Amino acid sequence: MTNNGNNFSHHQEGAGRVRARRLLLCLDGVPHEVIRAAKGRGLFDAFGAPSKLLSPFPTMTNVALSCMLDASAPLGYESLYFDKQARELRGGARKYIGRRTPDKIPSSYMDRLDYQEPLAFEFLVYVAPETVWRADMQRFRERFRAAPQDRDYFAFLKGTDGLLHIRGRHRLDAALESLDKILTEIHDWCGDETEIVLFSDHGMNLEENRRVHLQTHLLRYGYSVTDYLGKRARHSVAVPAFGLCGYAALYCGSEEDAPALADVLVALEGVDFAVHLEGTEAAVIVKGESGAARISRRVDEPDKLYRYEQLTGDPLQLAPVVRTLTEENLLDRNGFATDDAWYARTAGHIYPDALANIYDSLHAPRVGHTADVLVSLKDGYYYGSSLFSRFVRLAATHGNALCASTNAFLMSTRRTFPAHVRAHDARPYLLG
Repeated sequence: MTNNGNNFSHHQEGAGRVRARRLLLCLDGVPHEVIRAAKGRGLFDAFGAPSKLLSPFPTMTNVALSCMLDASAPLGYESLYFDKQARELRGGARKYIGRRTPDKIPSSYMDRLDYQEPLAFEFLVYVAPETVWRADMQRFRERFRAAPQDRDYFAFLKGTDGLLHIRGRHRLDAALESLDKILTEIHDWCGDETEIVLFSDHGMNLEENRRVHLQTHLLRYGYSVTDYLGKRARHSVAVPAFGLCGYAALYCGSEEDAPALADVLVALEGVDFAVHLEGTEAAVIVKGESGAARISRRVDEPDKLYRYEQLTGDPLQLAPVVRTLTEENLLDRNGFATDDAWYARTAGHIYPDALANIYDSLHAPRVGHTADVLVSLKDGYYYGSSLFSRFVRLAATHGNALCASTNAFLMSTRRTFPAHVRAHDARPYLLG
């Protein structure tokens, strides 16, 4: 959806007057570690060191970009989603057919884009990633050169995600070399009057993945897997299966089913943890192979406080952090510490920003129809469409809460950013 540069005029604060014009370029699915290695090889030398931009769980494009740009939440985690009011699956592959009409725009962040690939390419990028990437890159270059030079320009290149999913890191590295040449040309052409901000929406685990047999597992435990949930349909579950990703979203026929369903899911090979709400309290329960824990939140002006309680184990591997907070006298008598204290000690964790990120996955409106149970799979596993998985060898994927998928990147030709930036704190760095 092209806006010819007009949509930025009321969002930016004086490009060309109080700050340089800005080229924002989002590379779908490029992990921090890949861009850091590329800089180590001498690419992107006009840019500062890349920061880790922490993508929200589930680490999916529309969830991440709507959060980073403070835009409207998408209806679901993917194009195929469960509508909790209609109590049925909606959307799917037809979203990629025809023109990009308003019903095919998942979030208002897309209204900000000056360039993105044609709608059909959103699917074809996973069929012919090299062809789509080359065409996409050249089209972006031509559109940017033809755009007004006194306005910010925002482009989103999706081909990088397809290259990593289907071809793996080697092919992406080659594509980044081509992109470096284009950005060097743009930088030389525009000069310092244009700041280039390069970032990604989420990372990727860079290993070959295999499918988890989620539906078979649920059937074995007596659950009915369906596209429609009647009122209070006990032991019935809807599980949208679309992209081949490292998470799963489950919707229960009855609210009371969520805790028992999470218990069942933990026994499935490939599941890292399952998370569900705890009643009506401001808490979530995280269940994994190593036990269960509770994340609670309390809001005391001016601070948000979090508590991590190990109920039967330590599924998020946070016991060392709790000990550190205790030794530093940062826990109150009820075991709560400030959000800042937790963030300072978990931004670089195996589960980055674990408490706020996982708590908000069910309590914040990241999508219009929040799952009853969210599953984060281990690196090396995915869930999704069985049809798609029959003809795709998945060389990498994303979606889970682990660091490889969570650690996107953010870097600039003019500014240095903090070492870690939360997704919901990114907007001022991108659009301010």
